[in-house]
Amino acid sequence: MLDDLEKKIIHFLQGDLPLTERPFAVLAKRIGIDEGELLDRIKLLKEQGMLRRLGATLYHQRVGFKANAMVAWCVPDDKIDETGFLMAAFKEVSHCYQRKIAEKWRYNIFTMIHGKSKKDCQGICKRIAEKTGIKDYVLLLTLKEFKKTSPRYF
Repeated sequence: MLDDLEKKIIHFLQGDLPLTERPFAVLAKRIGIDEGELLDRIKLLKEQGMLRRLGATLYHQRVGFKANAMVAWCVPDDKIDETGFLMAAFKEVSHCYQRKIAEKWRYNIFTMIHGKSKKDCQGICKRIAEKTGIKDYVLLLTLKEFKKTSPRYF
């Protein structure tokens, strides 16, 4: 069960982190505790399974990436790990993950790539295919970026 301080910590972690060299020091001050205690509590929440992860949301278009694409790859089972690591190493890839193959969808690795144009995304995809040797893929260009929201608990 969460105590009041832990609920307050989670409440502050749900929002944007302050854009500063020490964002957790700023949050700790807002919460009314010191930075060390905040970091200890976050670590404990993670160890207890109450907090899965802290993640950043990149607003791609605001930072200059005007084109984005989800690329679905059909990777042989014995090449999943090796290929996933190669794909994730590309600086233009923000997400790389495996999904189970569905009945009518044979693709099992997904990468989110970011470029300055549609042609740029196509070129990135081609470079990934050349590096990995995976030629069976589908490139799904982003048509519209929707508002990104996270769950709010407290």
